[in-house]
Amino acid sequence: MNVALIHDRLHIQTFWETRISDQCRHAESEEHRMEGSALRLRAEWLVRLENRNKHLKSL
Repeated sequence: MNVALIHDRLHIQTFWETRISDQCRHAESEEHRMEGSALRLRAEWLVRLENRNKHLKSL
């Protein structure tokens, strides 16, 4: 009976460690996807365009 409890505990621990690992990998891949997203790039270009326009108006 004690061996069965140890086996169940190891099974549950392995299950949750796998789930946590999968979630971490998913979060990292989502972060990398967002880094190159078109919305972020568009926002950067809008900031550059605004700065350029301000510079041209000051001249």
